[in-house]
Amino acid sequence: MKALVILVAIAMTPAWAEDWPDPSWPVDDATVDWQAVDAYAFPERNTTDRSGIRTDALLIIRDGRILHERYAAPTTANTAHLTWSVSKSVLATVLGVAQGEGRFQLEDPAARFYPPMQAHSHVRLADLLHWASGLAWQEDYEYAPLKSSVVAMLYTRGRDDMAAYTAAHASAHKPGEHFLYSSGDSNLLAAALRGMLDGAHYDSYPWQALFTPLGIDSAVWERDGNGTFVGSSYLYMSARDLARIGLLMQREGRWLDRQLLPASWVAFNRRPFTRAEALPGEANPGGHWWLNQPLQGQPLPWPDAPAGTFAALGHWGQALYIVPERKLVIVRYADDRDGSYSHNALLKRVLAALPREGT
Repeated sequence: MKALVILVAIAMTPAWAEDWPDPSWPVDDATVDWQAVDAYAFPERNTTDRSGIRTDALLIIRDGRILHERYAAPTTANTAHLTWSVSKSVLATVLGVAQGEGRFQLEDPAARFYPPMQAHSHVRLADLLHWASGLAWQEDYEYAPLKSSVVAMLYTRGRDDMAAYTAAHASAHKPGEHFLYSSGDSNLLAAALRGMLDGAHYDSYPWQALFTPLGIDSAVWERDGNGTFVGSSYLYMSARDLARIGLLMQREGRWLDRQLLPASWVAFNRRPFTRAEALPGEANPGGHWWLNQPLQGQPLPWPDAPAGTFAALGHWGQALYIVPERKLVIVRYADDRDGSYSHNALLKRVLAALPREGT
């Protein structure tokens, strides 16, 4: 009888049993030579200026287990690091939970949830998620600060109500017809999310919907003067916690035994917005994520990474890479101030260091 119970238990054990950070990340004890990766990511820092590659954190996870982890002081495993525009993709993930709850559809006009967009009544939530609102916008930071829409939104006349500041811009293109990277579009999405919820619920919603189910406890999300999350830019999170979002996306929105994100939402995030203009070496836009997908007959943006690679990317070198073909999640935090860092160069070295699974 005891043998029968054991056999039944074995038969009921799923062949695809997976590792999860529940609550801590398990560690993979595979022997891997990371010398080439670390030499690229962590060169000796220039102490006279802020030039060169300046990695603060590098975390590499394969199939739910930590393979490699390194930090540069003062950043540690517990540091809630500023993610900059990685915040946009995390906002899209929070919205994916809301969409799965039936709170909106992609074709809904933004004005349904954020009335100041009535002047742009044809702008859909899908358009905002593609950075294709059609609103006139200037995203330059250091290079043209006096003409920059994003600098004004974050730091001067728009900071008290960033969504209202964005909505007041004129239309430059028909919605959905032209890609123009805009932190304003992202903050309109943050305001639309607020309109989907009652006020008290909004305050805790990113935690209730996403962070707490994933076991994320380091997240800090700043708000503008009107109390709306700065969805474009100001989420702080430890590398290990950001990797939880990467694992969720790598596993098609599934967390443990729960489908936290609709698989259709993850598919939307990973579908190229074909009306964007391909730029050599630059990842192409999906649904508020960045894709290693070619557009208009161009080669892969990151030729040494699989075509299915996608990422959340932020100012000064922040990155969350997902490589589904190799079951990889990679977090990089940084303080880069020039153009010397290459996404492809890091991915190439990581992939070269790793044997194929099972070898």
